[in-house]
Amino acid sequence: MSGLILKLGPKERVLINGAVIENGDRRSRLSIVTPDANILRLRDAIHPEEANTPVRRVCYAAQLVLTGDSAPADTCHQLMRRIEELSQILTDPDSRRLLSQATQAVLDENYYQCLKSLRALLPREDRLLNARLT
Repeated sequence: MSGLILKLGPKERVLINGAVIENGDRRSRLSIVTPDANILRLRDAIHPEEANTPVRRVCYAAQLVLTGDSAPADTCHQLMRRIEELSQILTDPDSRRLLSQATQAVLDENYYQCLKSLRALLPREDRLLNARLT
């Protein structure tokens, strides 16, 4: 049986289809077999005040779909536009690959994969912004 395997630390919280689930006192593994489940580790969540850079804003928009706070139909066009804007700035091959993956994930309505691809751009964005400030 394939699917997503979540490895949770003690007291770690995860959001699954809008429900917050907290792990017990020991490490555990959960096997998510429902293919379209919306899942977000709360330790990975971007809080609204942290959505203060271009990549973080796009990640936050994808996250809102996963949390059920935004309808996919309402967010799809916005995500596609923002990903396209990022592709105008992040032109290296690795960034292009990640942005292409994020675009395909939106088209496939796989917002978890979209968020995962976009989050991989965060360290690069941080380096670029820090280099600009120094």
